[in-house]
Amino acid sequence: MTTGYLPMDDGKLYYEMSEGGAGKATLVLSHALFLDSRMWDDQWAAFSQAFRVVRYDMRGNGRSDVATGPRCRREDLYQLLRHLEIEQAHLLGCSVGGEISIDLALEHPALVQSLVLVNSAISGFEMQGPPPAPVMEMIGAMQAGDLERTSELQLQIWFDGPHRLPTAVNAAQRQRASDMNRLYVQNGTFAIADMQPLNPLTPPAVNRLGEIAVPTLVISGALDYAENQRASALLADSIPGAQMVTLTDSAHVPNLDHPVAFNQCVLDFMNRLP
Repeated sequence: MTTGYLPMDDGKLYYEMSEGGAGKATLVLSHALFLDSRMWDDQWAAFSQAFRVVRYDMRGNGRSDVATGPRCRREDLYQLLRHLEIEQAHLLGCSVGGEISIDLALEHPALVQSLVLVNSAISGFEMQGPPPAPVMEMIGAMQAGDLERTSELQLQIWFDGPHRLPTAVNAAQRQRASDMNRLYVQNGTFAIADMQPLNPLTPPAVNRLGEIAVPTLVISGALDYAENQRASALLADSIPGAQMVTLTDSAHVPNLDHPVAFNQCVLDFMNRLP
């Protein structure tokens, strides 16, 4: 495995790349915004058997330097691929990681060979109805400087989901998510980098999904929030030829809930590609 840092403006971005044999295609993993590249630990070995796999920590997350201002996440990923001299890749992203993958596919279509979008956000998608119940309490905890409570509430929203108590999920996986999220909260990443992101895709992806011309798999967690499921359904309906799989007993990060089933779902799709 190769590890390294990509210098970018006022800091560095951390990445890892598996050893790629001759003829191996490249698969790039983009993490959910509240976690970091360690969320893919249970996928690394399985996917590296068939692909040269790249994963990275977004600025403000994991081992990358903190964010000091608004970021254009798709541009960060584009610069990483240029640095690694990757001319084409399959992109797999969860949540905001999926949004980044979609936006990059629209901005640089020749770069992208396929998409796997896991409970993906969509730039320009407008949520309907009230926010998840713990959101207001989380904002209050954040404003009060209570980082532990802020992190716990983020886990309730994005790891547990609206249909499960914290005691109903895998305790070890939840602890892993907590370790990743605490650093993200401590760094204040969302407020600094993502509340008003730099150079958003214009027009946004929500109005351009029909332009995507690569094989696409949409993965939705049956226990995720209804609005996230609505976004997944929109992707499946609007991207030509897209396939959709709903994973039962999974919320926003199904690769942590049920890694074996998730891995098989992705590999089955990838193995069917031309």
